[in-house]
Amino acid sequence: MALRKIEQYLGTGRRKRSIARVFLRPGSGKITVNGRAFENYFPTEATRIPVQQALRTVEMQERFDVLVLANGGGVVGQAGAIRLGIARALVQFNVELRGALKKAGLLTRDPRQHERKKYGQKGARKRFQFSKR
Repeated sequence: MALRKIEQYLGTGRRKRSIARVFLRPGSGKITVNGRAFENYFPTEATRIPVQQALRTVEMQERFDVLVLANGGGVVGQAGAIRLGIARALVQFNVELRGALKKAGLLTRDPRQHERKKYGQKGARKRFQFSKR
């Protein structure tokens, strides 16, 4: 019995403190995030749109099943990480898609990072109220 190799394309995306490993497999367009349905994992439309953006740009929503393993950060950061991961996986699938994805700005990693809390302060930027007297 010969082993059957799964045809899949891997893309890794990062945003803020989130990391998403994205696997594109030929299929019907089903998106699964951490073993849960896409609609359950991202309850708002604002977080669903970026996830589907890369597939919509190259019109391949119905061509791939997307399996995502996301961890770290919050829901919005994970959505951004998944967006970048899907775009990178699509480039691995077909290099000719790179131009369209790059033009849409989907291959650029968002460099903005979480700023750490400083000692003697309430947060990264917020300070305790100053009293002159």
